[in-house]
Amino acid sequence: MKLRQLGPHLWELPREGGMKVPARVYWPASRAHELHRDQAVAQLCGVAHLPGILGFALAMPDIHWGYGFPIGGVAATDLADGAVSPGGVGYDINCGVRLMATDLEVEPLRARLPEVVQELFRRIPTGVGASRAIRALGAKELRRVLTRGAAWAVAEGFRLADTDLSHCEEGGALAGADPDAVSATALERGADQVGTLGSGNHFVELDLVEEVYDDATARAFGLWPGQLVVQIHSGSRGLGHQVCDDTLAVLTRAMGRFGDDYARLPDRQLACAPIRSDEGRRYLGAMQAAANFAWANRQVMMVLAARALEQALGVAPDQLGARLVYDVCHNVAKVEEHVVDGTRRRVLVHRKGATRAFAAGDANLPADYREFGQPVLVPGDMGRSSYVLVGLPEAMRTTFGTACHGAGRLLSRHEALKRTRGRRIDEELRAKGIAIAARARRTLGEEASEAYKDVAEVVETLVDAGVVGTVARLRPLGVIKG
Repeated sequence: MKLRQLGPHLWELPREGGMKVPARVYWPASRAHELHRDQAVAQLCGVAHLPGILGFALAMPDIHWGYGFPIGGVAATDLADGAVSPGGVGYDINCGVRLMATDLEVEPLRARLPEVVQELFRRIPTGVGASRAIRALGAKELRRVLTRGAAWAVAEGFRLADTDLSHCEEGGALAGADPDAVSATALERGADQVGTLGSGNHFVELDLVEEVYDDATARAFGLWPGQLVVQIHSGSRGLGHQVCDDTLAVLTRAMGRFGDDYARLPDRQLACAPIRSDEGRRYLGAMQAAANFAWANRQVMMVLAARALEQALGVAPDQLGARLVYDVCHNVAKVEEHVVDGTRRRVLVHRKGATRAFAAGDANLPADYREFGQPVLVPGDMGRSSYVLVGLPEAMRTTFGTACHGAGRLLSRHEALKRTRGRRIDEELRAKGIAIAARARRTLGEEASEAYKDVAEVVETLVDAGVVGTVARLRPLGVIKG
């Protein structure tokens, strides 16, 4: 690969062959020698072949191999003649993170946190389990979920505060959702999964706000040192997975009909459709519906988490003071306005394993955060820190308003299991003071810390590049997994 350095941690692969734009990747300069052999970076060059792609194909420093797009990949396509690619969103549509703050200090509660973890595990189904908080939904009610998103859950009584919706990206629902574009199979898979965590890298985590770096922004977000907060990482469950599966089956057969640019894509996993085609519009409608399902899912789990804290700690809701700091999605395609080659235009931004990071003053941000910028939530792994960041103007100039979404995998799940065979990851975590409840030891092996990059290095890369600012660091105290 012919790489050239554009900035302290920014590298570009120039156009060659059928690439329509260069490929750019944020990567720690101290590990620049690894870029040449990283398959995910080569995969990014395939993204640069997408019809109608604008500016450049982009990857965040948590980049790793994915389906079609690398995870950590970003691509903006022209609304008039560009493509939409399910691989640029991923199977878990609107997989995302939400952060719930409380009014509680950690230290007086530390001895009771294992009880909280067990209560979280009891209340929030993990693995392939069905919801215990929401009845299995009929088709009519499920259509409301797919249309209204988090607002449906609030109307059902799953509410903490008046800011529950305004503190969600897009207000917790994408307009244009089309439940009719969601297959009967997808609906069936989602009927009993509102309020469920799932498995893999999904989690609910108790955290200590260990350090605050930006006092004013932290205060605006309601964060302070010593505070107990809760992170929730999950998505659209089986419904979203099925939407992606259904669409890929259609597009794989249809690619030849869309013209040479589509037929000649270097990887069949980049299967895509013109945004304005019937297939493109149908996928976007189904994807938006699945995204709304995910917001409803996280809204329900947040309230279940608050109830678990109240029960295990014996505190009343007003003592707990639970409230949503923010909810971000990191697997989605959305119509946004960005400046491309000096011209402001509406584009379709694909973010796969990448988080929106809009800067202060943007009208899309909640009124109470607008002067500070968008919260960007970046989880680490079960044994290391997570970060709350904020979008900066440089993100709007250079990354389509985007930042990283996590640490990024170093090892495949198979390799992680191989390396942790015979170890008790749960006991290792408890030795670090982290309470753990998981449905399967296999998941703990797959999700061990060494399976991931160092999230501190990932965050530092984007901070040094001026894309985001650091607001606070969180340390894990307890985790539930599938």
